[in-house]
Amino acid sequence: MSFFFIRTDLEKCSITSLTFKPKKNIPEGSHQYELLKHAEATLGSGNLRMAVMLPDGEDLNEWVAVNTVDFFNQINMLYGTITDFCSEDSCPLMSAGPKYEYHWADGTNIKKPIKCSAPKYIDYLMTWVQDQLDDETLFPSKIGVPFPKNFMSVAKTILKRLFRVYAHIYHQHFDAVMQLQEEAHLNTSFKHFIFFVQEFNLIDRKELAPLQELIEKLTTKDR
Repeated sequence: MSFFFIRTDLEKCSITSLTFKPKKNIPEGSHQYELLKHAEATLGSGNLRMAVMLPDGEDLNEWVAVNTVDFFNQINMLYGTITDFCSEDSCPLMSAGPKYEYHWADGTNIKKPIKCSAPKYIDYLMTWVQDQLDDETLFPSKIGVPFPKNFMSVAKTILKRLFRVYAHIYHQHFDAVMQLQEEAHLNTSFKHFIFFVQEFNLIDRKELAPLQELIEKLTTKDR
């Protein structure tokens, strides 16, 4: 299954073509695949706090890796549903409300943060994340291959940046989400994401500020 996504020109902040960004698959038969199935089964119980907990005897790095891939796929899909509403004209800057604006830099191809439109920023972001997930030295999929020492730092950066897509969708496109009747799906996905990053302290509280009121509302009743 593939998800609709916008591909943009790397040098200019203008959309040049439309493509499909593929879902990141965890190899069937691998231990990570079994972990993913465990996570899905636990999610099916409806207890999100229970679903994010590290299963007994499992490696934290592997658990974070499996869930990071899953959140990438979820956010890729969710953003894909509202791309018609998120354009160079409607969203000339990547923002999460009037107080928060995000500039893109990956430290490699773009070292100095640049301003660009939301679809451009999100394309940079999702392409960068996909590159990290595809790097076997960072996200090893084979049994016995160790995670690098900097894995948790990379995972935290990925999750921090994925949060910004949720923040943009909620602040700028929630009307469209409601029009598409996707709000229950969005809320459940975001709640799962927040419980996970809170459980393992993966995103600084200040980074969550654009959606802090929503986070309190979604999580208070589950305490």
